[in-house]
Amino acid sequence: MRIYISVDMEGITGLVDADDVQPGGRDYERGRRMMAQDVNAAVRGAVAAGATGILVNDAHGPMRNLLPEDLDPAARLVRGKPKTMGMLEGLTPEHDAMVCVGYHSRAGAPGVLSHSFMGHEIEDIWLDGRPVGEIGLAQATAAALGVPLVALTGDDLACAETEEWDPAVATVAVKHARSRFAAELRPAEEARTAIEKAVTAALSAPRRTPAAPTDPATLTVRWQSASVAAILPGIPGVTLEDSRTVRAQGPLPGLYRQFYVWMRVASSLTNQAPYC
Repeated sequence: MRIYISVDMEGITGLVDADDVQPGGRDYERGRRMMAQDVNAAVRGAVAAGATGILVNDAHGPMRNLLPEDLDPAARLVRGKPKTMGMLEGLTPEHDAMVCVGYHSRAGAPGVLSHSFMGHEIEDIWLDGRPVGEIGLAQATAAALGVPLVALTGDDLACAETEEWDPAVATVAVKHARSRFAAELRPAEEARTAIEKAVTAALSAPRRTPAAPTDPATLTVRWQSASVAAILPGIPGVTLEDSRTVRAQGPLPGLYRQFYVWMRVASSLTNQAPYC
């Protein structure tokens, strides 16, 4: 059984602030250790369920947060950037299931460190007209590859967003949001025990085939900057909906990969710190 684990950072046990998750932040070094401990709990759960191959993708920010020496040796690590598939680099149809660790709610939604991919540069995203963030796009892209998302960890509102998107996904709330930068924290050992048990149970359950997304899918993104939206229609297939909104159609996962090109363009045009 081959398992794919995508690991973000904002939804990790104990982390609540940009200083916890951004390189150079006063608590970043502690944050990356907490990140490793959450993903190791998921790895242990996968091994207990019989996983024989586990691939972990460091999916947060610079994608160099997990130190290889801190990762459980039962897993292999994809680290660094750029990656053509970003948060889902390395995911293939050969994987039997996907687990997301440390995920967060979408831009504009309540939740600890909520955003969609680029801090406040992206205001809203829709997939086939449905509001979506990193959680929904990951689930839909994996489903297009025939890989079910079986478990996700994050704060309680990220878990609620996941359950609205796909109620079959097992979720583990490691903290309860009080605001965008505050949460009631679950004790670390309790949270990691819950992660391990949930992953084992999810992977031990009968295998399900995820519902395939619409083909072609329609991805719509509203940017904070009109400059980004003005440039993106230079990419074939991208159209301008209004001064700050673009859309494109195509099959997933190709559309997900193209979205990372959009973000590269946006990064070249803007220089704003996330979460502000």
